[in-house]
Amino acid sequence: MTAMIIEELAALVCFLKLFIKVHMNRRKFIKGAAVAGGATAVAASTFPAPAIAQKRIEIAMVSTWPRDFPGLGTGAQRFAKRLSDMSDGRMNVKYYAAGERVKPFDSFGEVASGNAQMYHAADYYWKGKHPGWAYFTAVPFGYVFSEINAWINFGGGQELWDKLAGSFGLKCLPCGNTGVQMGGWFRKEINSVDDLKGLKMRIPGLGGDVMAKLGVSPVSLPGGQIYENLISGAIDATEWVGPWNDAYMKFYEAAKYYYYPGMHEPAAMLSLGMNKSWWEGLSNSDQITIKAAAHTENDIMMSEYNAKNGSSLDKLIREQGVKLKRFNDDIYDSFGEAAEEVFDEVRQHSTLANQIHESFAATRKDVGKWMNISDQEYLTQRNRVLGVS
Repeated sequence: MTAMIIEELAALVCFLKLFIKVHMNRRKFIKGAAVAGGATAVAASTFPAPAIAQKRIEIAMVSTWPRDFPGLGTGAQRFAKRLSDMSDGRMNVKYYAAGERVKPFDSFGEVASGNAQMYHAADYYWKGKHPGWAYFTAVPFGYVFSEINAWINFGGGQELWDKLAGSFGLKCLPCGNTGVQMGGWFRKEINSVDDLKGLKMRIPGLGGDVMAKLGVSPVSLPGGQIYENLISGAIDATEWVGPWNDAYMKFYEAAKYYYYPGMHEPAAMLSLGMNKSWWEGLSNSDQITIKAAAHTENDIMMSEYNAKNGSSLDKLIREQGVKLKRFNDDIYDSFGEAAEEVFDEVRQHSTLANQIHESFAATRKDVGKWMNISDQEYLTQRNRVLGVS
């Protein structure tokens, strides 16, 4: 009996020792966890705030386009929504169409002054401030879509754009393109250069300067005012964009002769203009996000125009009785001669204007030579084989 009691007591002592050891280890673990948790809390409280939650950015964006206008307007609105979505709403873009906050052509001053942070426009509207602006939308005998992208991204175009825009307190990025535009709507047939003389035509940019050399009186009007001026007879002709947009504007109700190809805007690049001080105050990641949203719209808009122009042209011809006409070679040669005169005047404007033109011309020659044996030659052969005229 005594031996059994001794054995039981020995077992109890072992159990108590084990219990005490486990209990002490548990207390050390809890204490260590508490210290670690405290350290984590301290680290979190001292970690830079932007890494935890970046501040909300309110952006006012004005444009030169009517609300919901196909392509130009809807593209600008699509960019504004995309930027908000890409930042999960942290960049809150309030979009104002033409006339909702400022008049269309007042968008430049609204952003340069800092009253708004962004605009969406065609930068050739500002050529009266400096002729160099025209090159960053389109100029006569200029780039097609793939060429202007090559110039902006790899040919020094963006750097020259930064230099020009920076002198006006702006930062600009590509944000859409309409591709090769039509030559315009005319009330009468244009069979010679003499038929152009005396016409009042809505045509902005350097293209308007070219037409002026040939006896046309160029008029600059925002899109929302073209139809009423054409209907009333205040203007005799107009260019706008292409079949998709032009059908929407119902220009065929006032003019039936629709000419191609447009020498004035072979690829009209649209601009996202931003207040430079505001842009420079953004974080690097925010700038990258804006660039990504803008370049995405640059591609999507061009895709949309290519998808819709062809079917729109067919409807104009079949349903509206539009007469599709091609400028003859004599007229096009006259366009080319007048364009060289205009370019000479631009180059004499300033050192920067000359630098922009020289860079533009060098890339046009280099990339154009390659496209002549790549895109152009392929399309010629493809159309020949398929019987496409």
